[in-house]
Amino acid sequence: MRIAFLTAPQGVEQVELTDPWQAAVDAGHEPVLVSTKPGKIQAFHHLDKADSFPVQEVVGETSADSYDGLVLPGGVANPDFLRLDEAAVSFVGSFFEQGRPVAAICHAPWTLVEADVVRGRVLTSWPSLRTDIRNAGGTWVDEQVKVCDHGPNKLVTSRKPADLKAFCETFLDVFAKEAG
Repeated sequence: MRIAFLTAPQGVEQVELTDPWQAAVDAGHEPVLVSTKPGKIQAFHHLDKADSFPVQEVVGETSADSYDGLVLPGGVANPDFLRLDEAAVSFVGSFFEQGRPVAAICHAPWTLVEADVVRGRVLTSWPSLRTDIRNAGGTWVDEQVKVCDHGPNKLVTSRKPADLKAFCETFLDVFAKEAG
């Protein structure tokens, strides 16, 4: 299975990128780092710079057709940058239009709000997003992991880095069933 990991050039929470990435590799899948610009992305440990990672594909030069699923790592700045990029928002929306599974953790649902895909869905996130999710027509719940199958695709969401083990297990299981 080929899985897109969409991040902005800066601001992604490193562990929310690397743990799901490694889980996908360990499960025999091909993760692909997609960003809004070529080069490298700069990850963070909260507000401190962490490692950088090479971009494999640029969002405006690829499409959801090339992937079996999408993972949106969090970090406070990452989804805020993504939701200002029309190509990134369109890329996210196309996974929903095509019925492909999507997984988002922590602050990543901000990008889902911008793509107007949370209406009628139940999801979780970092608690500060609950009002944004509700205002966008979604239902926010405080759960470690939430799987929502409202609409043509499955959406897996999680709250924070402490939930990563459950998030990774759940999104890999959902993606495998959807690809199956």
